[in-house]
Amino acid sequence: MAVARTPRHKWIDEGLRALAAGGPEAVQIESLAKALGVTKGGFYGYFADRRTLLEEMLERWEREVTDEVEARVEKEGGDAKTRLRHLFAIADTDNDLDTDVMTDLAIRDWAQRDPAVAERVRRVDNRHMDYLRSLFRAFCSDEDEVEARCLITFSLYIAEHFMFADHGGRSRADVNELTTRWLLDSPR
Repeated sequence: MAVARTPRHKWIDEGLRALAAGGPEAVQIESLAKALGVTKGGFYGYFADRRTLLEEMLERWEREVTDEVEARVEKEGGDAKTRLRHLFAIADTDNDLDTDVMTDLAIRDWAQRDPAVAERVRRVDNRHMDYLRSLFRAFCSDEDEVEARCLITFSLYIAEHFMFADHGGRSRADVNELTTRWLLDSPR
């Protein structure tokens, strides 16, 4: 009787969980095997070494935060403002957002110490900004204003998770909706 192997994606999933919880140093083969309830021998059936796993984790992260998010937005369709609202809704309501945000933050922290990771984050960030530009340009012809709206939008996505400010009797959801309306307002 053949023994079922732990699927490759489970190793990557667990690696991303470890990364989110403790940074790249926490991604250790033995710890991952223990968390998965298997021996570390199965790891080597998929990955040459830890570095290979880390690279595949980064590839998955990049694909999920670029290709997959853009595909979800485009699938919903609509004009540029509608697609921006879809994008904002994905950021606000994604079921795995806490894990995704922690992974994103861990990768951004890792990029501070690893030039190759920094280059990947730069590529992802440029892709995000390019996508935002394509949407904002549909209703805003001033390139300076397009760039400002894109930077504000992207910065808010990242900063949202570090802010604990009160909003003068308004809820965070109310302020997010006000911000969305302001960002999507036609230029004057």
